Amino acid sequence: MTNTSVMNSRNSVCVIVHDKVTDRVAAVLYTARNWSPQPAWTVPGGKAEPGEPLDEAAARELKEETGLIVDPADLQLIHVIHVEQGWDKAGQFVLFVFATDKWTGNLTNTEPHKHLAARWVPVDHIPEPAFPTATQALLAYRAGGPAFARYGWFPTTALR
Repeated sequence: MTNTSVMNSRNSVCVIVHDKVTDRVAAVLYTARNWSPQPAWTVPGGKAEPGEPLDEAAARELKEETGLIVDPADLQLIHVIHVEQGWDKAGQFVLFVFATDKWTGNLTNTEPHKHLAARWVPVDHIPEPAFPTATQALLAYRAGGPAFARYGWFPTTALR
């Protein structure tokens, strides 16, 4: 089957903030919305603005959603996920997953109009229901790779 959606330049970012002392990561519980029929857990993140460097977008989104502050220089790109259909049904997007174990501030639900909670959760088990991309990102982070994955695409055959 051929995918007829048009590729766009939508970039999204998320940050796995890993407290290595407790082996927990920061997570947020999104409220049910038009693109998510039930509340769902994910790692903090969001859309990069046009022209915004990805590491700065990740640091900005983390602060906006959780109050945690990171220096973009302390973010390590650990995974990229090419998503076939976005949360808003407007086509593809690319999710850049960053990780860090350096931050300041306290984990807080700074966007209660979007999130029901912000919590430290075990690095090996994000609560359910969870966004598939969050689960995929955490699995790749814990395994040390792969650096790239796809979500929602039909399998393709090798070029001849």
